Amino acid sequence: MTQTLTGENLRAAKAKKVAVVGAGVAGSTIALRLAELGIDTTLIEKGPSLVNGPPFCHLHAGGNLYREISDQQCLTLLQQSIDTTKVYVQSINVRPTVLAVPTSDPSEPLDLLPRLEKLRTQYQVLVDQDASNEVLGKPADYFRLYDRAEIEAIGQRPLPEQAQCDEDWLVAFAKLVNLDTIKFPLVVVQEYGLSAFRWAAIANLAIARLPSCHLQTHTSVVGIRRSETGKGWQIITKPASRNLESTVNQDVQVTEYDYVVNACGFKSGELDDMIKAKRQRMVEFKASFVTHWPECQGLWPEIVFHGQRGTPQGMAQLTPYPGGYFQLHGMTQAITLFEGGLVASSEQSAQPRLAPHFIKKIDEQWPEHLVTERTVSNIAHIAKFIPDFKSAKTASKPLFGAQQIPGEDPDLRAADVSFDQQGYARAEIVKASSALATADAILKDLLETGVIKSELAQHYLTEHYFPVTKQCRSDEITKLAEQFARDRNYPDALARNFS
Repeated sequence: MTQTLTGENLRAAKAKKVAVVGAGVAGSTIALRLAELGIDTTLIEKGPSLVNGPPFCHLHAGGNLYREISDQQCLTLLQQSIDTTKVYVQSINVRPTVLAVPTSDPSEPLDLLPRLEKLRTQYQVLVDQDASNEVLGKPADYFRLYDRAEIEAIGQRPLPEQAQCDEDWLVAFAKLVNLDTIKFPLVVVQEYGLSAFRWAAIANLAIARLPSCHLQTHTSVVGIRRSETGKGWQIITKPASRNLESTVNQDVQVTEYDYVVNACGFKSGELDDMIKAKRQRMVEFKASFVTHWPECQGLWPEIVFHGQRGTPQGMAQLTPYPGGYFQLHGMTQAITLFEGGLVASSEQSAQPRLAPHFIKKIDEQWPEHLVTERTVSNIAHIAKFIPDFKSAKTASKPLFGAQQIPGEDPDLRAADVSFDQQGYARAEIVKASSALATADAILKDLLETGVIKSELAQHYLTEHYFPVTKQCRSDEITKLAEQFARDRNYPDALARNFS
């Protein structure tokens, strides 16, 4: 039986206050999860808007971009991606992903098969358990292998304007990829695109409509300490646009909360240090590059040309958007990765220290020559497989940021939450699709520790209750997402779904 927000439920949930510090993918999702249940939630963000962190463009529904991660991480990402798609369905770009193994790579395409079969089997199990989990196409179609003769035959078809079947996404690929540069069979998997700008628009629209969520942008957290009672927390904030030294006393605010969520992303260690919490983590600075290929024709899938990370033959990833725009990753030190860009925390601080030039890129602006240099290198990296792509041009500044990785395994991709002191949780996602699992774990902790007593929250502990979020209309999402793209100096196309 579906429950609703009665006055009694609302009062019970609002009896305690939760603060979420950081309004990226994790923080905004946690705030939505709690506020949809009537839990009094304050979302504190240093920047001007929500979901403005490291770039993401892919759902990772099985983690097939990463050959190096464990099967268990892939299975976890599959479940998390299904849940994410059901809540943020209007941020999903539905098109397949092609996994290609270059002839220069020591591995073989069939090496991917055991993992893909495990994922397909698990996807079928999840659909059998709940028919609403069928959001990645039919389980039987989760992946398919194509030999060279099949791809060459597909390449003889006219370019479709719209996809009437899955193979319509392969026509342009078959025509323009140099098939001599890749091994066969080719793997096509139902991993979809994920729009950061549409996710940001959904979060902003929904939070503005939820009376239980109080958004504070342009707000810096400069201190956190235990309340005098010892049970809750005091958070000290100031306007983000001012230095603490020059801020008059009345601009500094101290607010009591019963529970705090650290969702500060790559700066999570700064909050940990404020309460002297130990945590081992890494931070990695990365960038992807936005290009426009005016001569582009037809429909394009996402394409991943596998390669050994960090070498000149590192993975090349091409993510399509409408109008001939593409987001590119080249997992080499000359493109997406940076020398000295992976750093770890220390015994003295839970916050890994990126070099000042990385912080300058995050906080200020990239040097134009570096944008051009790395984008041109990325275009050349892709053009090794798609020769005509050499005519693509730089379309904007890169999408960039620093990604936190809890622990000491740089290959970790499936991570969600950790708990330290009573009433203090850390959101530690590596991939966007893990945000909802983090919110679920925090809701469970709120209930188990007795901070929140709510029949509605208890009822929806294992079911995702997002009535306001899911009511956001496609047209308003697109309009706001395009505005975010323009405000952040990116092409509108990155905010649009394929039509």
